[in-house]
Amino acid sequence: MNARLHATLNAPLATPLDIKLMNVMSSLMLTGVVLLLIAAFLWWLVRLPVFALAGITVRGDVEHHNAVTVRANVAPKLQGNFFTVDLNQARQVFEGLPWVRHALVQREFPNRLRVVLQAHSPVAYWGAEGEGRLINSQGEVFEANLGDLEDDELPRLSGPDNQSAEVLAMYQALQQPASVLGGVLMGLDLTPRGSWRVTMSSGARIELGRGSTTEVLERLDTLVRTLPQVASRLGRKVSALEAADLRYDTGYALRMRGVTTVDPQQVKK
Repeated sequence: MNARLHATLNAPLATPLDIKLMNVMSSLMLTGVVLLLIAAFLWWLVRLPVFALAGITVRGDVEHHNAVTVRANVAPKLQGNFFTVDLNQARQVFEGLPWVRHALVQREFPNRLRVVLQAHSPVAYWGAEGEGRLINSQGEVFEANLGDLEDDELPRLSGPDNQSAEVLAMYQALQQPASVLGGVLMGLDLTPRGSWRVTMSSGARIELGRGSTTEVLERLDTLVRTLPQVASRLGRKVSALEAADLRYDTGYALRMRGVTTVDPQQVKK
């Protein structure tokens, strides 16, 4: 009996539930205070003047931009310091510069940004004259100062903006076969009705009609193969072509310089 009582008196007492809860809450509060102190320290640290953006290193295609233009156009639009600046927003600011197609923006410790620019590579004017728009080698339409063009003898393409890549692809497909007609392919229009129209450097205009690239090329090939014979019969060279309409199922219509279907005697009357 005494042994049993002695064992009972020596058994550890169970911690009351309210004490356990108080201990847990104390631990959580202590952890929260430590985290708040760490956060406050970091908040203070990242806002030290040493981390304020002090410069921008620009690499890549910079022929249209220098440090002065970048500083004048971009720096005022950047918000935050080395740690807090939004790189995605900064990228959009750089891509808003004329001629810039893509920008890669990275942090450069402790207080600079490093930017790699990719410029548009223009291959043609886009739209009507005076619009000041160009199309790049990826078929994308962009706006730029046309005075910055190194080559102003670019062809002019036009059509719906959302089909610019299709227009460029058609131009590239027609460029070589059209050169047989004399001159250089200097214009290609995709009309609102989906019809293709070519303008040569000689001034000749060719209506190609609607259809896929294969169908349009087949029509143009028919003209290329037969025009030398037709021009010879009319006593003219291929370069005398003024206009052609290929929108016929069984042939095409032509207009050649110096050739008329009007009887001169009738004109005199």
